Amino acid sequence: MALSIGIVGLPNVGKSTLFNALTKKSVLAANYPFATIDPSVGVVAVPDERLWKLSEFSHSKKTVPAAVEFVDIAGLVKGASTGEGLGNKFLANIRETDAILEVVRIFEDANIIHVNNKIEPLSDVEVINLELALADAETVKKRLGNLGRDIKKGDKVAVAEAAVLEKIQKVLDEGQIARQSGISSDEELLIKPLNLLTLKPILYALNKKGGGTNLDEVDDGRYKRLLEYIAATNSRFVVIDAGIEEELKEMEGEEKEMFRTELGGKDDGIDSLIKEGYALLNLITYFTTGEDESRAWTIHKGWTAPLAGTAIHTDFKDKFVRAEVINWQDLLSSGSLGAAREKGLLRTEGKEYVVKDGDCIEFKI
Repeated sequence: MALSIGIVGLPNVGKSTLFNALTKKSVLAANYPFATIDPSVGVVAVPDERLWKLSEFSHSKKTVPAAVEFVDIAGLVKGASTGEGLGNKFLANIRETDAILEVVRIFEDANIIHVNNKIEPLSDVEVINLELALADAETVKKRLGNLGRDIKKGDKVAVAEAAVLEKIQKVLDEGQIARQSGISSDEELLIKPLNLLTLKPILYALNKKGGGTNLDEVDDGRYKRLLEYIAATNSRFVVIDAGIEEELKEMEGEEKEMFRTELGGKDDGIDSLIKEGYALLNLITYFTTGEDESRAWTIHKGWTAPLAGTAIHTDFKDKFVRAEVINWQDLLSSGSLGAAREKGLLRTEGKEYVVKDGDCIEFKI
């Protein structure tokens, strides 16, 4: 399953720095707008200690983690929806992603230029989201116009779609994002082909700076206003120091944690960010494990066993007969698959079984 998250933000907030840290891949990052013009793409492994424990248990020759694709997208400026800066390219690139990772600067540093010459995180967010909303408003307006003829003919699908679009149009006209329209999942399916930007789930990466003046570490109203906005838009956030993470990108284990402390960092923000991004897309992981390979498979929460099997091969859905299922912890604690079977922990499930996060599955086709 190819899943992608677009990294967006104003110029000079740390997008490319964060991308470098995420992917351990060097891309152009400089202290001026539009350092990144063409999107860079990196496939990032989802941290999951369960997989490595299963691999050790099975003495697997190969271990393959789940992954999420991150796309570093050109910096946005006010007026992007009308083509200012690299606006058209920005909007086209983000439209192709499944979710948005919005990098927001929450530190003060006179040596790092801010495109608006002031540090006001909520204002930065509002600039970006307004441009996305304006682009969506144009898309909605155009689609409603195209539906007119079918509505006059009494086409029920067209009438239903128009009703959803009118709900979204109302919140967009009020300067809000489409995710604040309160439409249901069924209504969202009706307009899915439009691929509206502000219906995409948003994860905010609040970028701080070790040793600097960080708004989350002081009693600052600017930070409080930002968190209130994030909560009001039903979004998620993670606090991260992109600069420290980039410096530590080649380190592992105790050495990494030692240098993190010396640099003033506290948590492994990259792991938290990747996990939050995975959760943002409403994904879960199931495993296959054996001597040849242990692998984590990405599926959407709520998928049944036959549909989950398509992550391995599309034929699994139609050829599905049954699945042998056991929770990963139950397998490890049993000591062997045979012992788990004797204890009744290994179950045979049919087509209606909804796969759970952490299931180990063997498909029978």
